[in-house]
Amino acid sequence: MPLPIVLLPGYLAGAVEYHALEQTLQAQGLPTVTVPIRWQDWVPTIGGRSVTPILRILDTTVRQVQQRYGVPKVNLIGHSAGGWLSRIYLGEKPYCIHPRDSDDCLWAARDRVDTLITLGTPHTSLERWTRKNLDFVNLSYPGAFYADVRYVCVAGKAVYGDRWRSWLAYSSYKLTCGQGNTWGDGITPIAAAHLEGAENLILEGAMHSPRGDRVWYGSPGLFDQWLPYLL
Repeated sequence: MPLPIVLLPGYLAGAVEYHALEQTLQAQGLPTVTVPIRWQDWVPTIGGRSVTPILRILDTTVRQVQQRYGVPKVNLIGHSAGGWLSRIYLGEKPYCIHPRDSDDCLWAARDRVDTLITLGTPHTSLERWTRKNLDFVNLSYPGAFYADVRYVCVAGKAVYGDRWRSWLAYSSYKLTCGQGNTWGDGITPIAAAHLEGAENLILEGAMHSPRGDRVWYGSPGLFDQWLPYLL
């Protein structure tokens, strides 16, 4: 039986937005549980503050899934910011970089995760509100840091950043990697979605989020390109 999957939503997103992807994975015979967060749960993290509230819910979910299925490890999928939060979760250095962080800021979950798949994750950023968290991640755990964890980083190639024709993508890419005229999923540029040493994929036509009827990482014809890494 394949390992169960824990799916961590992206920034300001709730579990309900990932219901279709969860069902799709379950239909492939992969037990899948989405971390039960609501968009309101992200509010304490706004403005570059600590993401510990989300990590606590993630940890509880992983442990519950391990117990339910009687497995030593799970596979973890992190969409958008959920990808770099997952890298903090794997780590063995205390994430106590914010004034209000308590003592429970060490997760050391690398021995509970077999494969980490990140979907449209901005692993780098030049935006001042996210720099503190992302600098901690990338200085503490650069690239595909743990040799005993399989890292699969998936980027979308759907929108070319152009200051006049696709301003949102251009601005988002520039804040993320310093270059607006590049390809990405409309929010995250390809250059920021990949990690050195990881198995890096590019999905043609994949938009960033599952909102609306847009084609994204979990859509038919696209999700099956990263599905084999979970089997």
